Amino acid sequence: MSKLERIIHDDSNGLDYILVGEIYLPLIAVPEERREIGFYGSLHRNYLKDYKSGLYSYLTLSGKLWTYLADLNERCMERRDLLMDQMMEQEGITEELKSRDQMEWVRRANNVRSRIDEIILNELVYV
Repeated sequence: MSKLERIIHDDSNGLDYILVGEIYLPLIAVPEERREIGFYGSLHRNYLKDYKSGLYSYLTLSGKLWTYLADLNERCMERRDLLMDQMMEQEGITEELKSRDQMEWVRRANNVRSRIDEIILNELVYV
């Protein structure tokens, strides 16, 4: 039996393979992403696993999953902040209301927040 090479290169796909035990596995370097994927990124990752397994596999194998999820989380948070400001202004949820009646302000602000979360989940996360 001949000795197998530890690392081989496949010119057809441009990948290097490393010998692990008796099989060759692709030698893929995943770029290191430092940003957090956050709440919305975690929800989208679970959605991709359950309903878009092809895209999930592609992103995972190409090393782009974490960056994709971090970008999505940032877009969701920016959208949430923008919609929160607009809806609170439109519905008259002001600092004046907060100083006059805190419980009413909290009730109305939470109502706006839950509606915005539904919008974000339907438009950005579960698509």
